[in-house]
Parts: sequence; structure tokens; C-alpha cells
Amino acid sequence: MKLAGSFFIIALFPCLLQAQALPDKVYSPTIQTIKLFPQNDQLALPMISLNSGDQLELHFDDLVRNARNYFYTYQLCNADWSEAQWSPFDYIRGFQQNRISQYRVSSIAQVPYVHYQAMLPERNAVPSRSGNYLLKVYADGDISKVVFTKRFYVVDQQTNIGARFQQPFDNQLSRTHQKIQLVVNAPQMNMITPQQFKTVILQNGRWDDAAVNLQPAFIRGSTMEFNAEQDCIFPAGKEYRWADLQSFRFESDRVEKIDRSSIPVQIFIKPDRVRADLQYLYYRDRNGFDEIKTTEPVNPWWQSDYAEVQFSFVPERGQMMPDKKVYLVGELTGNQIGDTALMKYDAARQMYTKKLLLKQGYYSYAYVTRDVGDPDAKSDPSLTEGNSWETENTYTVLVYFRSFGGRHDELIGYSNINNYNLQFQR
Repeated sequence: MKLAGSFFIIALFPCLLQAQALPDKVYSPTIQTIKLFPQNDQLALPMISLNSGDQLELHFDDLVRNARNYFYTYQLCNADWSEAQWSPFDYIRGFQQNRISQYRVSSIAQVPYVHYQAMLPERNAVPSRSGNYLLKVYADGDISKVVFTKRFYVVDQQTNIGARFQQPFDNQLSRTHQKIQLVVNAPQMNMITPQQFKTVILQNGRWDDAAVNLQPAFIRGSTMEFNAEQDCIFPAGKEYRWADLQSFRFESDRVEKIDRSSIPVQIFIKPDRVRADLQYLYYRDRNGFDEIKTTEPVNPWWQSDYAEVQFSFVPERGQMMPDKKVYLVGELTGNQIGDTALMKYDAARQMYTKKLLLKQGYYSYAYVTRDVGDPDAKSDPSLTEGNSWETENTYTVLVYFRSFGGRHDELIGYSNINNYNLQFQR
């Protein structure tokens, strides 16, 4: 009996490893520049419609000289990114494991790498249910050798979503925060209780400060109204900073100097200063998204080069912020508050610094803080960027539904709203 129990645990071990994978996590130090986006649109979340012809582009680099065997699979998740209680056979139509067969070895770059790409979903592996998904890429056909995971979404649009932006009624927040008033109409869903629905709002595609598990303030038939003064309020921040790294031969406006004597090239971005007390200035930004591209006549995916790029943030009076950690956020650090984004204070230079290995492209980023010793606290841009209610932001609304007896949260509603396209109301 003991032997049988041991065998059962060993047999399930690959599944346990699969369940432990975290969203947007890189497990291999040689994997760089992971991009997953709708076809030909690098500035959008990876969203496709169920049973449609929509496709996503997957790109990533492996900093080695020879190609490896990489495979991928999908994992269906709930609204909170926990694993759904389904077998892969129940949500993947076709093969559960697929090899990434398209790759190119870098040709003229000083930093050698192999570029991999794929158009997803392939016809022999199609998600058959709506919801949150993790794309899991692993080596040598062994699911225990996961090298990275990436979020994407499959929506079965069955709702109508209306939105209106307001300044919060709280005078302490009215000039610094943005409030979203939502109306969600789901006439096709058999709603018995509002707890069957989960509504999530993302600011500029970020999950670290998302508004989750929102409950409606009013319900009228199949229409739910969300107007909570606390749950639907976001710090507005300011327009994202930028670094134009499309060429390593010329110094763009945000580059202080380039050291070409080493491989990879060393690029120093001009020190960024606190903007909390500066008056708001609108300019067109990319809201934290990056574009891999180059001004040179080469293919940006497998011919452009890498550089070590140093970012610097100068706090007030050059003093270390007490009881605060400073993070560099944006797609360049995976939009996550963790070690990848954490900056270190340099006492000699009186500034926070962070060095990243980046491919040629255009990057947008911001600085935020979090209280030391509180890993559950949301990130705060007030001390580094400042907040201004006029700031242009894009919000993504995701509506999930679970029927009685259902085994996962279906994604039945999706909408992107931008406060510059919708009029603010007081």
C-alpha cells in the first residue's frame, strides 16, 4: 500500500510542477525579450476571441550560440490565475505539446543569440474555452523544464461594457486619482447571484495594482453598475518616461553616453529626477509598453543587438527613501514588482540604479515605491512620479462568470477604455 501511494505521487509530479508555474515568470537566465502580442500590434495585451481566426505573435531570444528544442503548452486559469480544475484535454483542441520550429540564429549582432517565434494558436493546438491562460514554454519536451510563462486571454464576448471617468468625490484624491464608473450588461448569462461574476480593471495592462473582485453597487435585471468610491479608484501617475534605443550608434535625447568598447555595449540613460512637484505635461507615450524595432536597415527580431542599459533615479536631495523600496516598472521588467524591477541605492552617487540587458527598441517606463516589509502593498507613484488626474491612461476591463457547478472562471467580457477618448465628469 505504501508503494502504491509513492507511485501515485511520482506519477502526479509533472502535474504538480505544472501547477506551480507563476504568471509572467522567467525561469532561465538565458531567455530575453519575451513578447506576446496580437498580430502586428506590440502595444496591446495578448487577447484573442474564442473560436476566431485571431492570432498572437510570440517572440523570444535565447542567449546561446546554438538552437535548442523548445516546446509550449497552455494552462487554463481562473480569474486570480490559480489553475482551473480541468484536464488539458478539456480546454485544448489538438495536441497538448507543440514544438517551436521557427528560429533564426543572430547574424550580425555582437551579442550572440537564437531568436524563436511562432504564430499562436496553431491549428493543431487551439484553446477551446474562454478564460485566462498561461503560455508555458519548456525545453526538450520535458514539462518540468519550464523556461518562462506568459499570460494571454481568450474571450467569449457576451457582455456590453460601458464606462465613464470621474474625479473622485474625496477632495484628497480628486486632483490625483481617476475613478471609473462601469456598467456591465450580461443579458445572455443566467445570473442567480452577483458572486458568480468577477470584474477586474487593469491600468495600462499591469496586474500589480489591479482592482480585483469588484462587486456591483446596483443590479437591475441583467445590468450591473460599479460605482464604488474605493474599489474603482486608481492613482493617475503621469505620462511614462521613455528611452529610445533603436540605434546603438547614435545617442538619442535620453541617452547620456554610450561605451562601445565592451560587449555588450554599455548605455547610460540620463538620470531621472522626481516629478512629484512638477506641473503635469501631456505628451504621447506608450503606457509602459515596449516596441522592438530599429532605425537601421536590419530585421529587428534576429539582427538587432543587445546592450547593458543603466537607469538612474535621483531622489529628493539625493537621500535614500526611508522605509521604501524603489522599482523600475514597465514591460521592460515584466510589469512586476520584484527582484527584476528592484533598484539599488548607490550612496556614492546619491541615486538609485538598475542595469538591464535590453534589445534595440523603444522603451517606456516609470518609477514606483512600495513600503519595506509589506509585500502585499500596492505600488505607489506619488513619491517618484507624482499623480495628476489629467494623465492619459488605458484601462482594461475583464468580466468573468462561473456558472453553478462550473469548474473555472469564463472570460465573457473585455473592453479597453482610454480617459482621453471618454470625457471626464465631476
